[in-house]
Amino acid sequence: MKDRIVLPMVRPTAPQRVLVTGAGGFVGGWVLQGLESVQLPCLEIFAGMHRGETRAPMKNPIRIDITHPTEVDHVIKEVKPTAVIHLAAISNVKEAREAPRAAFEVNLQGTMNLAESVLRHCPQTRFIFVSSSDVYGSSENAQNGKLDEAAPLDPQNTYAAAKAAADLSIGQMAHDGLKAIRLRTFNHTGPRQTERFVVPAFAAQIARIEIGAQEAVIRVGNLDACRDFLDVRDVADAYIGLALSSSSFEPGLVLNLGSGAGLRIGEILGQLISRAGTEIRIEADPARLRPKEPTFIIANPSRIQHLLGWKPQIPWAQTLTDVLAFWRGAVRNSSDPQEPFKHAKGQSS
Repeated sequence: MKDRIVLPMVRPTAPQRVLVTGAGGFVGGWVLQGLESVQLPCLEIFAGMHRGETRAPMKNPIRIDITHPTEVDHVIKEVKPTAVIHLAAISNVKEAREAPRAAFEVNLQGTMNLAESVLRHCPQTRFIFVSSSDVYGSSENAQNGKLDEAAPLDPQNTYAAAKAAADLSIGQMAHDGLKAIRLRTFNHTGPRQTERFVVPAFAAQIARIEIGAQEAVIRVGNLDACRDFLDVRDVADAYIGLALSSSSFEPGLVLNLGSGAGLRIGEILGQLISRAGTEIRIEADPARLRPKEPTFIIANPSRIQHLLGWKPQIPWAQTLTDVLAFWRGAVRNSSDPQEPFKHAKGQSS
């Protein structure tokens, strides 16, 4: 499993203070690991975590609820980061649909609280807002089968609507001086991602089947949807590179972060099953279907490739191998292999 992150864009010369919100989440953990591996003098890392999140001890942990403006203002005033990587969010579509007001409170209001405090106390800070490809919604927005940054926003679920609202808000605040970069990140997966997402959901079921903790059946939703997938470690590279880059960027810049290639969900499942040590059946599960789901969402990543020279480095086959290896270990070491992987709810990404 690849644990170190290569950072092709890092060229800072001044001291850096990087605040990562959502540090206790899936992507946040990989971003912290990548930052800690950067060989830079005078780099301080601040791990912003919600009170409900639990992780092993890390450098400079900060408990912060981004929905509380006073609490946010205190943290930003004290830390005065040179860059904020804003990952904290309600990131699961089903969870957002079941609690829409909470999704908007965290994903929109929490983002505004952070950005307003940055403008107030450290206006030169680079504010990296992690948006989502879900803000584009319908595949009808695609040009030549791929979505570029000019595609209109057409969110089709609560999570996407809350992210789109925050995306537009950050774009407006860039006109007021916020040094913001908006990353519309496409699907990503990797080791440590929970079963609330499709690839680890498949991998976890395979791991349980292999040890006899589950019958040899995988229950699935829509296998025909086509998505653009990245490895989380490549995603972390991009976030860290942007946070530490000495280059100047247009305030409010929008960048699609994707591979530019599509994978059908059924194809991914087949690739994982081919790695299994036993025969497995597939059954449809209506409970796993999303309402009004776009047929395909594929990035046109030419802008980020041109501006930053960033490209995915980890082959998809390696990603799947690493995800399955993670779940085999998690299931094997669990006191109850049938129990879903525990993960704190709330502000994580």
